[in-house]
Amino acid sequence: MKNITLEQLLEAGCHFGHQVRRRNPRMASYIYSHQDGVHIIDLVKTKEGLDEALKFLSDTTASGGTILWVGTKRQAQDVVKAAAEKTAMPYFVTRWPGGYFTNFSQLQKSVLRLRDLKIKKDTGELKKYTKKEQLLFDREIAKLTKLFGGVENRDKLPQALLIVDTHREAVAVAEANLVNIPVVGLVDTNADPTKIDYIVPSNDDAAKAIELFVNACTEAILEGKKKYENKS
Repeated sequence: MKNITLEQLLEAGCHFGHQVRRRNPRMASYIYSHQDGVHIIDLVKTKEGLDEALKFLSDTTASGGTILWVGTKRQAQDVVKAAAEKTAMPYFVTRWPGGYFTNFSQLQKSVLRLRDLKIKKDTGELKKYTKKEQLLFDREIAKLTKLFGGVENRDKLPQALLIVDTHREAVAVAEANLVNIPVVGLVDTNADPTKIDYIVPSNDDAAKAIELFVNACTEAILEGKKKYENKS
């Protein structure tokens, strides 16, 4: 597993938190100081948290576990989707569908609907409908794919949730807590770390910081998957 250095974290801008006035008091122990009205995150703690998170991800996939990626903010969407596809893991990058964890069986109906429509379209079964009806089916497929495309082939809940920006994805975090799914996440100075199992205190807005985190997680997941495949 690749060792991320303090220098790499610094270069990626992981130390820049939010404005002082936006601080979540529970993040106090992860803050080193402040400069020009912005909190500076303690990168020693960032590295410690990242190392623990990477080990957990590797161990989870080494035992055959599934990791659900979530990154719906603009600067995270593409990199998270690419990482999820590279690791062959499920993902959400447009928005979190409320109830996915806590009302899974109900939301899974939308996933099954998507699968069914795609099969019928591929086999030409939808051609028996009028052009207007086919257009409506195409729109439904596009809408369902946009939200559920990343979990289209999944029938079970994952073993862990991996999040970029835990503050933005507070609903996903809350649902994971309710069903006892461990959460790994980038936690900026405006977020509540008490809901996160594997805290990586870091800037969660800068593209370089996000990419560093996502790439490190990708490598850890792939390493674990390789171990699992070798055992099988």
